[in-house]
Amino acid sequence: MPPSSNRSAVPSTLLVTGPESLLADRAVTDVLAKARAAAPELEVTEVEAVRLDQGRLAELASPSLFSSSRAAVIRNLSELSSDLFDPVLEIAGAKVEDLTLVLVHGGGNKGKGLLDKLKKLKPVTVVDCPQVKAWELPKFVSAEVRQAGGTLEPEAAQFLVDAIGHDLRSLAAGVRQLIADTEGRIDVATIRRYFGGRAEVTSFAVADAALAGRTGEAMEQLRWATSTGVAPVLVTSALASGLRGLAKLISAPGGLREPDLAREVGVPPWKLKTMRGQARGWDSSGLASALHAVAAADAAVKGAEGDAEYALERAVLAVAGARTRR
Repeated sequence: MPPSSNRSAVPSTLLVTGPESLLADRAVTDVLAKARAAAPELEVTEVEAVRLDQGRLAELASPSLFSSSRAAVIRNLSELSSDLFDPVLEIAGAKVEDLTLVLVHGGGNKGKGLLDKLKKLKPVTVVDCPQVKAWELPKFVSAEVRQAGGTLEPEAAQFLVDAIGHDLRSLAAGVRQLIADTEGRIDVATIRRYFGGRAEVTSFAVADAALAGRTGEAMEQLRWATSTGVAPVLVTSALASGLRGLAKLISAPGGLREPDLAREVGVPPWKLKTMRGQARGWDSSGLASALHAVAAADAAVKGAEGDAEYALERAVLAVAGARTRR
């Protein structure tokens, strides 16, 4: 079967929309790979929408002197000049022979009118790339590991998120590094060995100890964090995130199944056990008091006070004290 006969598997127009840039880039890479498999001589042109004019757009849609198959990738579609809306819609809906048109829109309201019209065109294939929610990040990590042929402990996915943060590119890079260096077998100990010094791990260690009422341990972790250069705002962010999670757990409706409760709280199911242990020492009054202390500390470390370290110590003591106060 000649490569060109695979052309039917390639969409004539692909609309990639949403703020998650890693997923958007992967969607573009995937369609270009399919187009190249169908036509190895594929000529690819990429251009920012803001740089397009009538002449350049017509050139993208016209047959090439050097290749019979072409792909045109127009990025940041939200920046497209309004006088080009109709020409782009015409090209997107026309199924131009031997042309794969890829349109990338980062989400938001700018250019939404054009976006809505494109989605209604029959030849247009839409790939949505929404922001991945915090509770979905461990699933993303697990999927990355499986796709790479590796295995990991259930707890390891969340631990890697805590270690690296919420940026998908950083998480994907972390998975690739671990897979390459561990023969694909990833556990918490391995992640701790590779990323244990990361700021986010230290920040969450402070928060976990404070929320559990382990004041001494929380202060020890805090002093380690400040001595190793962890940004104070990461500590207040971890404290606030933990308190909000406990508030959601305590106020969640009774009788929810474990997966539904995890979704309600915004954490992976396995983490509920830890949070239930923490929640036994909290009530709504204590949570409100702790959140107020953390908010004050957050303002302090952002410039309201001169001594960020003292503000953090005061917040950690307040959080741990709010839990144990009866």
